[in-house]
Amino acid sequence: SAAAGAERPQVVSHVQQALSYTVFDCKWVPRSARLLCLGSAARGTGLIQLYELRGARLQLLREIEKPKPIKCGTFGATSLQQRYLATGDFDGNLNIWNLEAPEIPVYSVKGHKEIINSIDGVGGLGIGEGAPEIVTGSRDGTVKVWDPRQNDTPVANMEPVQGESKRDCWTVAFGNAYNQEERVVCAGYDNGDIKLFDLKTMSLRWETNIKNGVCSVEFDRKDINMNKLVATSLEGKFHVFDMRTQHPTKGFASVSEKAQKSTIWQVRHLPQNRDVFMTSGGSGSLHLWKYEYPAQRSKKDSEGSEMGVAGSLSLLQNVTLSTQPISSLDWSPDKKGLCVCGAFDQTVRVLIVTKLNKI
Repeated sequence: SAAAGAERPQVVSHVQQALSYTVFDCKWVPRSARLLCLGSAARGTGLIQLYELRGARLQLLREIEKPKPIKCGTFGATSLQQRYLATGDFDGNLNIWNLEAPEIPVYSVKGHKEIINSIDGVGGLGIGEGAPEIVTGSRDGTVKVWDPRQNDTPVANMEPVQGESKRDCWTVAFGNAYNQEERVVCAGYDNGDIKLFDLKTMSLRWETNIKNGVCSVEFDRKDINMNKLVATSLEGKFHVFDMRTQHPTKGFASVSEKAQKSTIWQVRHLPQNRDVFMTSGGSGSLHLWKYEYPAQRSKKDSEGSEMGVAGSLSLLQNVTLSTQPISSLDWSPDKKGLCVCGAFDQTVRVLIVTKLNKI
């Protein structure tokens, strides 16, 4: 109905900025009106561009060139005072930069033999208990956890066991960091494998396969008891797992949705509402979703074991912005509904999503 339509969130393109290079990741700088674009220049070097949102335009404040193309970045393991950026590059290097003095990294390690596809941080920004840590996932098949206060050895290294073929790791995410002891890492791979590593027990806690390359995984919150996990895939489907109840054999309950015909590159939960999330697609579109919990989140099976019950999904809004894939997406942690996305049409867009308080 028209009235319901009027209440639905709208996705408004506020600013778009053409770039002269390929952008792989965009990030809001916490507690600021600034954002970063990370990518690869035409001549094969890496670029970090810092922009400030000034009304209806983006002002370039700084451009930093680095030897290798930069694939991904996170502020998740730094304090709000420092706001250091951790990046993964095409050569397997993990670097941490002070953007005020970005000439040389404050921390640097040759983390992987091949490109670092994905990076996430926890324990910083006042989010998540415990040590500040960074996780990196690489084409070399390994997932490594780093504590920047330690030297160049990872505090955890999840790699294929002897004789197992190495899979390209496309995405990593922290979760369950609700106290000093607990912490998990979820990793998604090119063959559809999803693995949940428990960093407290240093063991593989759960694994499944969604039959298609896993492009993006994200917990709805990092700093709470595991609640929900979204995994997106190469063929336009995504899965929401209820992580509250793990059945001994069936694992976690899930609901899946075919969002579109093309790859779902990214999923990002709204920082101010963990049941709302956005997916970005290969067709240049964004879809805004809401998860509805079932009346009861768990039930007993015939053996008396607790098993989860999956909820349902509703599409709040979708919009097509580009003819090229939207490969990166980040919500502002500070201003509800403010979002940035980067696409392969070499454009960065700042979006405003309205009416989020009505849902």
